[in-house]
Parts: sequence; structure tokens; C-alpha cells
Amino acid sequence: MKIIILLYKGFTALDVVGPYEVLSRLPNAEVKFAAKEKGIIESEYASMKMIATHSLEEIESADILMIPGSTSAFLQVMKDAATLQHIQRIHATTNWTISVCTGAIILGAAGLLKKKAATTHWAVLGMLSNFEACPVTERYIQQGKIITAAGVSAGIDMALHLAGLIEGEAYANMVQLVTEYYPKPPVNIPDVAAVPKEVKAAALAFFKKEMGEMNTMQP
Repeated sequence: MKIIILLYKGFTALDVVGPYEVLSRLPNAEVKFAAKEKGIIESEYASMKMIATHSLEEIESADILMIPGSTSAFLQVMKDAATLQHIQRIHATTNWTISVCTGAIILGAAGLLKKKAATTHWAVLGMLSNFEACPVTERYIQQGKIITAAGVSAGIDMALHLAGLIEGEAYANMVQLVTEYYPKPPVNIPDVAAVPKEVKAAALAFFKKEMGEMNTMQP
């Protein structure tokens, strides 16, 4: 099973590594990291780097294509015509095309979410409407062969869901046990609707600083 994970400068590390930990455990999984140009790719923090062993041009097909998100770098990727064309081309060959966090915005920019329900990080959920997608506040949502996940850690949930679709619930449960993923966070924020106002305000201030005071940020 050929799994292609897109890398680009500024990607969020857990968007990549979380789903990778799950999907790499699928039978006969062959994971390749691809970028516009092969080589060392910095995440959003320069101290964390990954290696793109392949260029997107070298990728002819994939069983699974995964697009990770980022805090701000997705704004450049969504305007990169060459990268979007490669995503469209590879998507045409996939059994599954998936995204994590703001990776859904990139899928939207590639024209793959038209008239489809989709999710992304809560702070930019409204941006999906710019691409004729239907934003939903779900942890992940499947529309045909496309699955979009909400922010960062939601990619693990999405990957376990996909593992269950491919290999069955028992296999997905086994992978969940192997990775010891049954989170019990030390803070009690079940979802963005329940978060204290001051915490949400601080989070929005963080994103606005990172993203240059984007007008599309949701209050």
C-alpha cells in the first residue's frame, strides 16, 4: 500500500507524525514523504525537520495521499499552482485522500472539496466556504474517498478511522492499543464550543500573530 505524505516548509509536525504512526502500521504500508523539491524540509519550528525523499513530480500514484496542515505556511501552499496540480493529479489515482488541520484548506484550493462537507482547525473553519465546501465542526468527516480532520491531534483519530475502513475495526483497535492512544488530557476542554472565553481569546491572538491578522479568522 503506497502512502504519500506531503511535506512543505512550515508544516505542523504532529499533523504528519500522528497519522504516520497509525498508517505506517497498515499491512504492506510503504510510506513516502514528498515535497515540491526533495530534501530537508523544516516544520513550523526550525528545530524540527523531516526529509522529503521524493519530489511530487516523481510520484505517479498513491493508495493514500495525505495533506498536513500548518499554522500559517498553508497560505503559501494554497497559492502554489504547481503543488495544487500535483495534488489534483495524484488524487485522481488514490483510494483515499486525507487531510489534517489546515491541510483541508489546501485541498479546497485544489478544487477537491466543492459541495462536500469538510472540517479543519476551528480557527479557520470559515475559510472552507471560500472553496464551496460545507464547513462542519466534527473531529473528522468522510465524504467518499476524502476524509478531512480537524486540528492537529485530530489526525490520529482520522487515521484510526481509516485503518478501520481498510483493515477492519479489530485491526484499528490493535493499532490504537499498540500506540496507547486513549487520551485523558490533564485539562477539561471537550471541544471549542465549551472553551472559556479567555482561553479562546488567547488562542485567537496566537493565530492572528502567526497568520498576520487574517480577516478570515472566526471570532
